Parts: sequence; C-alpha cells; structure tokens
Amino acid sequence: MDFTLSPEIEDIRLRVRAFIEKEVLPLEADPQNFTEHENIPEARLAPVREKAKKAGLWAPQAPKEFGGMGLPIVAWAAIYEEAARSIFGPLAIHCMAPDDGNIGLLMRAGTPAQKEKWLRPLVEGKVRSAFAMTEPHPGSGSDPGMMRTRAEKKGDRYIVRGHKWFITGAEGAAHHILIARTSDDPRKGLTAFLHHKDDPGWRIVRRIPIMGPHEHGGHCEIEYDGLEIPEENILLNVGDGLRVTQIRLGPARLTHCMRWLGFAKRCMEIAQDYVEKREAFGAKLADRENIQIKLGDVAHQIAIGRLLTMHAAWKLDQGSRARKEISMAKIQVADALHNAADVAIQVNGARGYSKDTILEWVYRYARAARLVDGASEVHKMVLARFLREEGKDFWKWG
Repeated sequence: MDFTLSPEIEDIRLRVRAFIEKEVLPLEADPQNFTEHENIPEARLAPVREKAKKAGLWAPQAPKEFGGMGLPIVAWAAIYEEAARSIFGPLAIHCMAPDDGNIGLLMRAGTPAQKEKWLRPLVEGKVRSAFAMTEPHPGSGSDPGMMRTRAEKKGDRYIVRGHKWFITGAEGAAHHILIARTSDDPRKGLTAFLHHKDDPGWRIVRRIPIMGPHEHGGHCEIEYDGLEIPEENILLNVGDGLRVTQIRLGPARLTHCMRWLGFAKRCMEIAQDYVEKREAFGAKLADRENIQIKLGDVAHQIAIGRLLTMHAAWKLDQGSRARKEISMAKIQVADALHNAADVAIQVNGARGYSKDTILEWVYRYARAARLVDGASEVHKMVLARFLREEGKDFWKWG
C-alpha cells in the first residue's frame, strides 16, 4: 500500500487548504458568526458554500452525477483533514456529519428513484438529514438488537411507534432515515425507512442540552406515534435494517476520524504559535523540555491516528468492510483529539481556557469523540473478538 496522493488529489487538497485559509478561518474570529448553539448560522454559511461549489470543492464523497466530486475514500481522508483546519470547514465543503454519512448510505443502498428523491437534494445542499437509530434505555444504543421502536405493516404502509434520542441534526432536517423493528428475528428483525419532516405522526420532544457545541439541528429526542411510511420508502429490503446500519456506520466512523485529525492538528497549530512567542523566566516556552515533550507526544499520536485512518480508508476502497481497521482508527483518533485539545489548552494557560481561541470549543467537542458511533470500549471489544478468532493472524499483512 502506498499512501502517496496522486497529483490530482494533491492539487485538490492544496486548493481546499487555500479555500479554508481565505474563506472559512476568518469566520471563527467574529463572535457574530456563532449561533446560540455555538455553530455557524446557516444564513452566514450559505454564501461560503456557494463559493465552495464555484471552486469545485463541493461534496468530495458524493457522485459527480448528483453534483459531488466522486472521489475515492483515500482522497476523503486528505481532504476532510484539510477542511477541518477550521471548525466550520467540513460544513463549508459539505462533508460534515450526519449528512456526510447519510449521503454515503443513500449512494450505496438507494434505488434510482430513491436517489433522485432523497439523495440529490441532500448532495446539492438544499436539505439537511438525520439518521434515527439510538433509543433511550432499555432500547438500542451500541447494540441495535435492543431496538424497541416498531413499524407494523398495514396494507402498503408501515405504521411507526416508538422513541429515539440523541438524533444528530434532527431539528430542521427534511430527510430522515429511520431504523425500526419489523419482526423479532434476531438477524432480520430491523428495517430502514425514509421519511420527510412534513409527514404527520412524529414530533421532536426536545433538543437535548449537551456539554459541547451542537451540530446544526442539535441532538434531539423524538417520539413516533402513528407515522405512516409507504413501502417504496424502504431502504434495501424488509429485514435489512442491520445491514443498512453497517453500510452507513463503518465509513461514517472513519470520516469522523478524518475530521478529528484536522481539529487535532489545528490545536497543535495554535499551541505552537503561542509557545514560540510566549516567554517566561528568561526563556521561550518552546525551548522548555517539558513543553517539547507534551507537543511531541501529541504529534506522535496524531501521526499514528493518521496512518490507521488512511489504512482503513485504503481497505474500504479495496472493497473490504475494514471493521477491525476502522475500530482501531476510531479509538486512536478519539484519544488523540482529546489529548491535543487538552495539551493545547494547558500550554496556552488562561488564554486556552478562554473563548479567545477555539481550543475550549474543540475540547468540549472532543469529549464526545469517545462516545459517538460506538464508545471506545465497544470498539475494543470488537478488536478482542477479532483477536480471539484470528489469533496471530490478527496482524496479518494481507
């Protein structure tokens, strides 16, 4: 495997870097560009997104026929990382969760008619989307087999009743992907459905307050009480809900890692800039061994995470599900992001703890990284299962 970027991808990466530098980073400096939920207002984001489209830097993951760039997953890794030099960057070029993962799912699982109706507006940025799977106890979380939301067939429709929560982006999302139970079969009991925000029979109970900044649309608690979904809005087939979640969540976990690496590198950029200028007790902070050790350790952890991420991306491009590789990347990069933000705050002192930089924003955002799309402990259990099954071949080269 050779992770050298092709000239075409390297050119795109550099153009994304320049775009983020010129068009997106300046937005972070103005408090007026933050909503009450600590993200960029959609009205302020829209003109930047138009510039990204005109620059040919829009939706790297989406098919060209729908308005995207149609790039391989290895290219996403380089481009998403560059985009995430700004906390608004992934939104600016349309590679932010949950839309990013939902685009990938609809590309792979949608029928031609479903792609035209549900995918095209999403790629074009005309709508936002949500993926509704997680439920409050005793419902499904990391274990989809615990799902309690049910869809009962009546004629040519399914009637949905149940309860979801922590559904990212649900407030204001037009297109929803819903996982519900259609039978008690342990492997084929779940089904994936598409529905529109204007369909009656569901409601957002609340936008759940969280520790960190919100994605657009927040993290919502949802109640379904008679939502009717026609058969044509089933993704794949009845009973394929678990397969749908696997198609979506594997690559989506990895694209989180790609963005988190960009955030982690930005933290180091802010830290390095400060320690090169700040003097105390007769020396620059950058010349002090304890500071060098802290920054060197974070650089090391980011590099490991980057290699694991690129390896998993390469395997996905080869047609593998890369479950083991994605879990390893997710664990490593989540820890590296949290450590990068923590160290950067520490070396910046009170400045890092204030809102004069984005470090405290990233720090609060980073704490969720060890929870979202599978807690780190669950991914370690996945690795332990592979180790038990494969033995010494866990580390095979092929």
